[in-house]
Amino acid sequence: MTLSVGTSGETWQCQYMEGGTAMASEGDLVHDAWLTAVTRDGNRQPVGLLSALRESHTVRRIELPVHTMLPVVLRQLLLPVVIDVLGAPRTRQEWAERFHRGRFSQDEQDRLADYLNARYGDRFRLFDAERPFAQVVGLQALNGETKTAAQLVPSMASGNNVPLFSALSEADELLLTPGDAALWLLHAHCWDTASIKTGAVGDPQAKSGKTTGNPTGPLGQFGVIVPTGRTLYETLLLNTPILPDGLEPGDRPQWAWDERPAGLGCTSPAGAAWSERPASGLLDLLTFQARRIRLITCETEQGPRVHRAIVSAGDRLTQTPEIEPHTAWQHTAKPKKGQPHRRPRRPTSGRAAWQGLGTLLSMTLPAQGDGPYTSLLLRQIGDLQVLRVLSEQYPLGVETSGLEYGTQSAVVENAIGDDLPLPVMALLAQDEWLRKALLECVDQADRVARALDGLNNDLRRASGGDPLPRDKGSRPSAQFLHSLDTTMRRLLAGLRTVDEDDEELLERAQLAWEQSVQFAADREADLLLAAVPPRAVVGRTVRNGDKEFVYRSGKAVGVFRARLAEILTRIAEERRAEREEGAAA
Repeated sequence: MTLSVGTSGETWQCQYMEGGTAMASEGDLVHDAWLTAVTRDGNRQPVGLLSALRESHTVRRIELPVHTMLPVVLRQLLLPVVIDVLGAPRTRQEWAERFHRGRFSQDEQDRLADYLNARYGDRFRLFDAERPFAQVVGLQALNGETKTAAQLVPSMASGNNVPLFSALSEADELLLTPGDAALWLLHAHCWDTASIKTGAVGDPQAKSGKTTGNPTGPLGQFGVIVPTGRTLYETLLLNTPILPDGLEPGDRPQWAWDERPAGLGCTSPAGAAWSERPASGLLDLLTFQARRIRLITCETEQGPRVHRAIVSAGDRLTQTPEIEPHTAWQHTAKPKKGQPHRRPRRPTSGRAAWQGLGTLLSMTLPAQGDGPYTSLLLRQIGDLQVLRVLSEQYPLGVETSGLEYGTQSAVVENAIGDDLPLPVMALLAQDEWLRKALLECVDQADRVARALDGLNNDLRRASGGDPLPRDKGSRPSAQFLHSLDTTMRRLLAGLRTVDEDDEELLERAQLAWEQSVQFAADREADLLLAAVPPRAVVGRTVRNGDKEFVYRSGKAVGVFRARLAEILTRIAEERRAEREEGAAA
């Protein structure tokens, strides 16, 4: 991504354009080459929306500026266009036929072209004078002011959102190319903070020049899980739910809002007024307009740029519906009155995606009590593998993303993003052998991490100090888990080719994993021991009520080694066999 920023050493010839009407370019998202496609041979190629879809079988992925942008482009553009044109598959067989073809047929390409040209082409223009894409034409703030375009970009300083390492202050002017502006416009609809929004002229719910009580964008309510394939075409299908009854009657994407039946109660996203409502269907959910936005442009020597914006309150989703395809769920057997049985699971900061495999691989509802339940799309992929639509060796990927908000969700504190390979066999609900093996590996890493933190606390006590507070300090477990990241990804990629008959191969893989865990744990333990003072050998006695506890470095190490032997059972068994063999010799 290229961001053009005006500095004190530059002179911009910037002329204000009302809605972009005087500009030669209208920001045509259908034909202008504003997206960067990475082809299967690794080349980068600028494409427009129509070309990206037509050539999706040759494109490996779309190159995007941040991790949270992938679900934005999929949900707000690519998926709703494809689903609205071709319909959602009604059966697994129909899904399989599309998948095995590997590309859009000529007839499907023609229908996509007609949809994005004759039918709705004028609604995909970013600076259109009458219907600018995903915006409100002529939107005005009650106070008559506009703000810098930086308010669209979470990593830039704007208002109360002041990132620690932002290169710009709010006083700096940010100039966004039309392509970048389109991406960050859609990003705001999906991920915007819950801060106070500018009160807009024509919004009856605005008070004192502002609107309060705004929730975050819909994707900010949960951790996003996006399955990915070998090509963009496969990724589109992997993210397309099978709908036996088809789309809901009257369900339309945001650019076709005028075709929604009046009885649905949907407020026009092309006006300043907004409503709090449920999604009327899948297309409405994917293209939900959580803000009312207007991009303000200027002309530069490099062409049109977006330099100012108005972001006001938009539609509020009453709750995340169970048709939401990109979230995992927390199932509650006995919810509180008025609360649903399933609620979206939020991302956990500081944890790699593989540490959440327990959630990703929860293919069935908890038999008893509460627990996680994986996303609709991952469950669907597991079902499709049963029919051999996807081979056991299919290179499935999963990308996870989320934003961590702070101070009443009014600022962004952290962006969370990760991707990992995922063995398709692990998604089979009725075939748990591989899933259990993977979850055992994750559990071992987690238990060893806790043992390392326990060792650190015991050594601190033996040295005359106190354990680290629960929410403070740097813990050895963090570095330990980080060091296992590459190993776990290799394990997941390697197990893509394993089948149920390869019991010996799976056992060898788990033994190799335990050896890696042992090596990493020993390294962290040695660093801890090297840092303790000599007095830790003698240790100290701590009285707690009527009991006395003796803490010495040697005792702490002994406890730690015993815990490792309990956790890494294959290594312990291997060493036991070696000792017995040596004794017999």
